[in-house]
Amino acid sequence: MAVYRARETRRPDAVFRDPFAKALAGERGEQIAKSIGFGEENDWPFVARTYLFDQVIKAQVAAGADLVLNLAAGLDTRPYRMELPASLRWVEVDLPEILDYKEAILGDAKPVCAVERVRLDLSNSDARRGLFSRLGRGAANVLVISEGLVIYLMPAEVAALAEDLAAPVPFLHWAVDLASPGLLDMLKKRMGAAVEEAGAPFLFAPPEGPAFFEPHGWKAAQVRSILKAASKLERLPLVLRMFAMLPESPGPQGSRPWSAVCLLNRVTG
Repeated sequence: MAVYRARETRRPDAVFRDPFAKALAGERGEQIAKSIGFGEENDWPFVARTYLFDQVIKAQVAAGADLVLNLAAGLDTRPYRMELPASLRWVEVDLPEILDYKEAILGDAKPVCAVERVRLDLSNSDARRGLFSRLGRGAANVLVISEGLVIYLMPAEVAALAEDLAAPVPFLHWAVDLASPGLLDMLKKRMGAAVEEAGAPFLFAPPEGPAFFEPHGWKAAQVRSILKAASKLERLPLVLRMFAMLPESPGPQGSRPWSAVCLLNRVTG
């Protein structure tokens, strides 16, 4: 993802700028991007998704979120590139080797808010519950973000994660990106071999859409189409602009290629 952020940053009309993305991506990142067959004309979903997550974070922090919990944070640099209050706490969770690499590249760069990095395998349910409980005791209003994570999990794993996130009382909001079954099929045809080889196949695209989360403690408050966002940002290739004009619903999408960034609110009462 750092590759796509770096490419967007080079544009004179960039919708976000990440001065660290090029170094984080490195030559290996460019090689990976080329290996999955995505040229710069196909950067739009990643740019739009990043932009939409940025917008959710800005809005929720302005509304009172005092802690952002970034699951599978990867090479994300939002605490360094976004305008955020110094009082905000930002907690990144990912595997040790990923966070070690990021820290080495970032070097002495200073975040705009307090950053804590937790080296943890999120598939370890006991460890993640312990982390969520600890963080819940020290915050009043937590926004969870999981950009690019759930598509790699089985439905039962997503359900279990959702229930664990719904347990701490201060965990009030969760931003997550979703794909439709139709998009999952398309991605498997275009990129399946590469992601299978990397040991991270695409798995999760709930037929019921955002409603998948309702039995597990979360209800959709906002669903924003990545295609439509890319169109508004003028990042869509010409061939796709007509599709962006078609009406969409926030519900099940079936065989239609569709993706969105969803803001979920924890169900209370």
